[in-house]
Amino acid sequence: MQLLEIADLSTAELLSTHFTGIKRGIEKESLRIRCDGHLSQKPHPQALGSALTNPHITTDYSEALPELITAASSDRQQPLRELTQIHQFIYQHLDDEYLWAMSMPCVMEAESQIPIAHYGSSNAAKMKEIYRVGLGHRYGRLMQTIAGVHYNFSLPQAFWQAFHQQQNSSMSLQEFISDKYMGLIRNYLRFSWLIPLFYGASPALCESFFQNRAIDLEELVPGTRYDRYATSLRMSDLGYQNKAQSRLDVSYNSLAGYIDGLESAISTVDPLYQKIGIVEQGQYRQLNANILQIENEFYSSIRPKRVSTSGERPSKALRNGGVEYVEIRALDLNPFSPIGIDQSQIAFLDAFLLACVFAPSPDINQRETGEYQENFRAVVRKGRHPGLCLALENRCIPTAEAAHNLLGQILPFADMLDSVYETAEHANEISALQKQLANFDTTLSGKIIADIKQRNDGFFPYAMEISQNHKKHFEGLKLAPEVLAGFERAAAKSHQRQAQIESDDRISFEAFLANYYE
Repeated sequence: MQLLEIADLSTAELLSTHFTGIKRGIEKESLRIRCDGHLSQKPHPQALGSALTNPHITTDYSEALPELITAASSDRQQPLRELTQIHQFIYQHLDDEYLWAMSMPCVMEAESQIPIAHYGSSNAAKMKEIYRVGLGHRYGRLMQTIAGVHYNFSLPQAFWQAFHQQQNSSMSLQEFISDKYMGLIRNYLRFSWLIPLFYGASPALCESFFQNRAIDLEELVPGTRYDRYATSLRMSDLGYQNKAQSRLDVSYNSLAGYIDGLESAISTVDPLYQKIGIVEQGQYRQLNANILQIENEFYSSIRPKRVSTSGERPSKALRNGGVEYVEIRALDLNPFSPIGIDQSQIAFLDAFLLACVFAPSPDINQRETGEYQENFRAVVRKGRHPGLCLALENRCIPTAEAAHNLLGQILPFADMLDSVYETAEHANEISALQKQLANFDTTLSGKIIADIKQRNDGFFPYAMEISQNHKKHFEGLKLAPEVLAGFERAAAKSHQRQAQIESDDRISFEAFLANYYE
């Protein structure tokens, strides 16, 4: 059964010389923890720069949740190199604290002990902070402490020009690019369960995450809960795949449909959120009472993206300029890599995403939406179960068979990448994943469960030891003086930029917010 139905590999081969221009960027979140494993209560370190304006280091939901950002680069090795350097810089300023190595959080106390990120006194800073306050009221702060890796992927302009010409398309070039990226996204959604199957790394978690709530997970050892065959509890309904958004009608069949769906959610009041209130006793509880406060509240494992200007809404940037790149959001932190991701994962993602570009990608109907959503849910909770079957075109196919079929169809793109980069990494990774199909316990999630079982002391001691080893790793690396100086300049400049933004504010926050939504 041809799941991806690759129509014309010859076209891909013809355009493969442009693959060296693929740009990649990484955004990696990690909780900052104390030496006892509890969440840090300290503010974001001053020496790391302003979280509002530093291009390398910001914060996600919490002051204790730094986000490390690499520049987009066509150098295949540069994102990992830069991510390593950012870690080195951060560890010079953490004192006795650590970056937590896992996606699922450390020992958690009351939700009130999770400090919301603060960005200063400017209108832009207030908006970012109030948005996070709203997330806490809507979904709870605990969910926001879950960390992951985002992978940004774009093909070069020369590729799109050649592809546009080869296809003899009547669309404008930008319309063609957006249309093909949306096709990529549809194919990715159809088969995104491959990512947690092989790279899911959150099958267990600390019991403290549930704050004494009833849970349907087994006890692995006292204090540790797990799902026996889970791959990525982070991507289950315990984490980002939030049931509250299941009713959203956001279409991926066209860019216009996607934007319209988001803008409708941003402008439609939700009765539940209306009960929360917007301002009470002079304090904002959320930006608005609509289904989504802003576009970023929409939790999806992939997003079409475009770099927006300051104050420009993401959907407006997409409508005006079209899709520039895609952001893959399904990756757990890989605890076996000190930086949370490794080159083999990037090699797979590049080959997989190229296959999604060149495969036919018809519109997704309701039946298919139900299939891919249920397949993803099944894999994140039961992916390593030897008897698990997935629904594909109304047929039940064993997971290993479906994955074997897909990997075989991704392999030609791995070979093309190996050819243009003069390496064997891409095909080697496909081969390694094929071998894992014979024993799902050899996947990342399987290794984590096996390690915890062997130790018999639980998720927390296991994750804490890994986090401590990662810190030792980075402390043993020497950051080149010119690289260190570059990070220090960026940090200093970011503080200056934040101060300038604050001094430039000339309107009230209410007027700023109204202007943003216009």
